[in-house]
Order: sequence, then C-alpha cells, then structure tokens
Amino acid sequence: MAETGSEIQNPKRGVPAGLWVRCPGCQATIFRKEAEKLLNVCPECSNHWYVPARQRIEQIFDAGTFIETDEHLKTADPLQFRDRRSYPERIKADQTATGLNEAAVTGIGSVRARRIAFGLTDSHFIMGSMGSVVGEKLARITERAQDEKLPLILISGSGGGARMHEGILSLMQMAKVSAALARFHQSGGLFISIMTNPTMGGVAASFAMLGDLIFAEPKALIGFAGPRTIKATLRMELPKGFQSSEFLLEHGYVDRIVQRKDLNTEIARAVDYCGY
Repeated sequence: MAETGSEIQNPKRGVPAGLWVRCPGCQATIFRKEAEKLLNVCPECSNHWYVPARQRIEQIFDAGTFIETDEHLKTADPLQFRDRRSYPERIKADQTATGLNEAAVTGIGSVRARRIAFGLTDSHFIMGSMGSVVGEKLARITERAQDEKLPLILISGSGGGARMHEGILSLMQMAKVSAALARFHQSGGLFISIMTNPTMGGVAASFAMLGDLIFAEPKALIGFAGPRTIKATLRMELPKGFQSSEFLLEHGYVDRIVQRKDLNTEIARAVDYCGY
C-alpha cells in the first residue's frame, strides 16, 4: 500500500555547517562571508582573528606580484626528537593542515606598486616557532633585501618562540636573524616589523622588536613569557591590558597600531616617507 503524504516523514533541514563563525574575543556569532569580507575582523568588538599565511599575503600584496623564495627548504630531524609522536610526524601533520612547508613564508612582491622583501610566520604551524628553516629563510630574505636595496617587512605570528624539537639549533636562529638585521640596518636598510596575535617567546625577543618601525594589530598579545607565567613568578596582579599591543603602544614599544584593512596603505606610506 502506498504511503499518503501525511505519513511521509521528511528529515528536518538544519543549518549547513560552516555558515557561521564565533568571535574568539566577544563570542559573537557572525556570518562567515561577512567575516571574510572584513578580513577576519569581528564587526562587534574589532577582534583581529588568525589569518592563514597565504590569505594574509593576498590581503597585503598587489594581485599576482608575490613570488615566494626558498620554498624548497625543508626541516631535518637533528635530535630525533619524540614526545607523543616523532618530530617528522608533527611536521607532516602541520604541512597537511596548513598547506605550508614550514612556519615561515618569504618572498618578493609589490604593495601599492612599491617593491618589497617580505617574510611572515604562521602560528598554526607548530605555533610559528623558530626552527632552523624558519631562521634560515628569514636571514636569507633579509640578506636579499640588503643586496637589492629593498625595504623589508616581517610579520610575526608566533606563540612558540624557539622550537624545542631542534634544541640549540633552534635557539641560535634568534642570533642569526638578529645579526642579519643588524647588517641590514648598518647598510641603511628599512625594516618594518608587524606584530600580530600572538607574538611571543624567541620571536618577540629577537627580530620582532628590532624594526625601524614597529606596527601591531589591535589587541594582539605581545611579549616574551606569557602573562600567567609572569603573574605566577612575580606573585602580583598585572596591569590591565598587560602585554596587549595597546599597552605596548602606551609604553613606547610599538610605534603604531594598524587595522588590518589599512595595513597595505600604511606600509606603502611608511616606505615612501622613509625615501624608498
């Protein structure tokens, strides 16, 4: 016997997955397309969310001008390090998740028709930590900027500092990149450091704080040790907003806080102002 229309049970149609995102700051629920249109900035509280490295490059550079450098460099396993899984397994997992070979991407491109040398770290690749390849790529792009007399822009997104999986080989990257930047500075080069959330550990303690100009995104966490560690060590209440980009601007460690939508304009303005 055929079923009547009243007897047919149609499944309920839910909201398709992925249409909405939740702001990590104010917890507001936002239509994903609106968030993408705003460059992953919350329309309610102006919280600047994480942006993948490739997407950030698209936001900053003139279309089709960015050419990646040293993308062939790959991380070795000098200590044969293992915690819950081996270091090569961890590298492979993050390569699959992010589409990157390493936590740093470097290259040459144009921002508002100004040719610049560029590097950035991605916090979703082992927390953007400085392994041997990250340090090597950043040192090489700095040296290329010096050779070709280009302004250098480095964007930091690292909560991991030096990468423990490589031991002293990781720690020495702080000195190597800092030394390359010192030579670049002595040659008269312009280095603009841009700090995003989070910029911590060895990255903050080395190249991120060495900029001739230091920009930061709003409400970014910036520092060496985290606020919980400092609070537990000092056993005292920390000032409101401690280690935020706004706090650092007030105390002279940051030159300007720049909204993400204005970043390429501010880069071009700074490059022109400094005579490049």
